[in-house]
Parts: sequence; structure tokens; C-alpha cells
Amino acid sequence: MAQRKRSWARDAFWMTLSVVLMIIIWDLCVRIFKIPSHLLPGPIEVYKSGAKNIVPIVAHSGWTILAVLAGFIIAVAVAVPLAIVIVLSPTAERMLYPPMVAIQSIPKIALAPLFVVWFGFGVVPKVAVAFLICFFPIVVDTIVGLRSIDPALIQLARSMGATPRKIFLKLRLPGALPSLFGGLKVASALAVVGALTGEFIGSDSGLGYLLISASGMLNTALLFAVLVVLSVLATAFFYLIEVLERVLIPWHVSQRAHAH
Repeated sequence: MAQRKRSWARDAFWMTLSVVLMIIIWDLCVRIFKIPSHLLPGPIEVYKSGAKNIVPIVAHSGWTILAVLAGFIIAVAVAVPLAIVIVLSPTAERMLYPPMVAIQSIPKIALAPLFVVWFGFGVVPKVAVAFLICFFPIVVDTIVGLRSIDPALIQLARSMGATPRKIFLKLRLPGALPSLFGGLKVASALAVVGALTGEFIGSDSGLGYLLISASGMLNTALLFAVLVVLSVLATAFFYLIEVLERVLIPWHVSQRAHAH
């Protein structure tokens, strides 16, 4: 436990240091090259704009977070069982994989207006886009993880009288967790992109709507403040998944590497 706390403290230190360095470089670039504030405001100006507009930023952040979490959770609830079905049934793979790939190849921004027509304005189109953009990496990484188990282990388990159910629960599923969490971390960042795409197309709430409003008013400082908030939200969501990964699979080699 103490070693894990030291690892998390070390990671937090380096993440904080990297953020501070980015802000310093940003400020120096603005000052040295004398970039006009309407093109690239400095971090202090962005901070003041964010503090001035903190109430609308917080209010709109709530709607974006709702869309991100709803789309992500629904994607996990659908993608993981579907991946299990595909792995266990070759017929299901032949029937389901081609449509999945075909839908994934369609740009999600092209589907967003269709969702507005189907579901109207509001949170549902944003959730639908977030779901679609999260779905594919989760299902693919879960399939890869479920199939990555050594066949010799399965044969050994069968020779010892293990049932298919026990083989799945004791071997395949634990072995798939590292790949599954890899897909979840990719999807955690994509979920924010999906929610914003839905907000850009048709919405009267959310950080995407606030971005469009700031752009229309040529308020570059507010635009950057919203972008910073989006970056913080996406980063927090990503590291939340990573913390969950460390808690659930501390035995995996990727997690042992954090201890060094």
C-alpha cells in the first residue's frame, strides 16, 4: 500500500511539473514573439476570462460531463458483452463484424445531424455520438484480450476438468482485462470528442455550445479558457480509468512497471 501511494504521488508530481512547464512555455512564446491577444492570449489573460465566466463554464461543463459519462457507460455495457459473443461464436463474428467496421468508417460528424433529426435537440444526440465513437475501440480491444490467452493454458485447464464457464471466468476474462482497460483509456478521451461533436451540430448547452458562442463573439480568451477546461476534464477522466486499472489488475506487468 505504501509503495502504491509513493507511485501515485510520483506520477502526480511529474504530471504537475509537465503542466507547469507547458504554461511557462506558453507564456514565454506569447511574450517573446509578441503574439496579439486576439490570436493567442497569454495564460494569465485566459485565467482571468475563465474566472470571469466561471458560472456559465461550470453550468455548461455539467451537461458535457453528463453526455460523456452516459455515452461511455452505454458503450461499455454494449461493447463488452458483444465482444464476448463474437469471441465465443464464429457465426456471430461473421455477421456482426462487417457492419461494425462499416459504421466505424463513417465520420461521426456526418452522423450527428442525423441524430438531431431523430432525437431532436438536447442531450440524447450528444450521448449517441459519444457512444458511437467509444464503442469500436472498446469492442476491438476486448476481443483482442479475450483471444490473447495461451491455448496451452486452456488445454491444461480442460485436462484438469475445468468447465467452459470456469475457463472463461478464471482464464479468459482476467487475461483480457489489460487489453480492455487499454480500450477504455482510448475511449475515455474519444468520449469527450464525441460529446463535443454533438454539441457543435445542434445543442443549446454544453462546452461545445460555449465554444461556438465564444468564437462568434471573437472572445479568444474565453475560447481558450473553455479549451483548458475540456483538457482538464478529458485528462481527469483518463487518469480515473488508469487508477481503476491499477486497483483491479495490480498483478499485470504494465502496473508493475509503475513501481520502478
